[in-house]
Amino acid sequence: MTVIDNHDALGTDGGVRLSEAGARDFFELLKPRVMSLVVFTAFAGLMLAPGHINPILGVISILCIAVGAGASGALNMWYDADIDAVMSRTANRPIPAGRILPQEALAFGLTLSVFSVVILGLAVNWFSAALLAFTIFFYAVVYTMWLKRSTPQNIVIGGASGAFPPMIGWACVTGGVSLDSILLFMIIFLWTPAHFWALALFKMRDYGSVGVPMMPNVAGESSTKTQIVVYAVLTAFTAVAPVATGLVGIGYGLFATVLGLIFIYCSIAVRRMPDGDEKMVPAKKMFAYSIFYLFAIFSALLADHMFAGLPSLLGGML
Repeated sequence: MTVIDNHDALGTDGGVRLSEAGARDFFELLKPRVMSLVVFTAFAGLMLAPGHINPILGVISILCIAVGAGASGALNMWYDADIDAVMSRTANRPIPAGRILPQEALAFGLTLSVFSVVILGLAVNWFSAALLAFTIFFYAVVYTMWLKRSTPQNIVIGGASGAFPPMIGWACVTGGVSLDSILLFMIIFLWTPAHFWALALFKMRDYGSVGVPMMPNVAGESSTKTQIVVYAVLTAFTAVAPVATGLVGIGYGLFATVLGLIFIYCSIAVRRMPDGDEKMVPAKKMFAYSIFYLFAIFSALLADHMFAGLPSLLGGML
């Protein structure tokens, strides 16, 4: 945990000193790139769920999920400020760069956490609010404070926090969960290790320098590459499963199959990459494609759902 020096936290008159951070710095605490994925998958879950939600409540739902995700990011940055300062990928984040004080980030994250959960509960339903609260807790406490620094399975288990948003979106409409919402969860859950371990392969030195037991640093490159292939295959199969439940049609299934085969091909290219390869080109390509893959899968889910409902919509207008 980050230790706050009294000289940093107190002014010359003994009062608490605040940083001169701007709105952009606090926005960066929310991990906006991660938040965009959270918002999109939550929106997909909300749209795919059976039933109807008032459009205004739908917007409130997505905003609360987005704020909750941002709160998780702020709490993560607060706790990880010590290792963020050492790693090249994170050294310029607001806290290690000195633009925001740790206690400000903590207060910001806690305030947003409470706000997002309470508003979602009061405006939409308390089941989705409880699921959002559990997601924030899981990411900030279970993953960040416990798993990340203690086990190479940190991403496998901790990845659940990033997989909950579509389930929360679904719960906002239905007030519960179902097999289909669990499948949406499983797509992201199984996708996370292949996605993040590809990054970990070309950031091994960073993680090694701060003692975070990422899979390549603990089990070695060869074992990690094999596991990436396994998770890529599992993800590809799971992404097609919503066809079997009737959530989407065969058109989506064909598209998801093609995307999945490319995902598996990228993982095999990583597996064939020589250990110790400094350029890590296949791993970097795998990481980039994995992001595209998830956006494409959930875009296809939404597109199939919208086109499936188009005939009845047109019929109602005629």
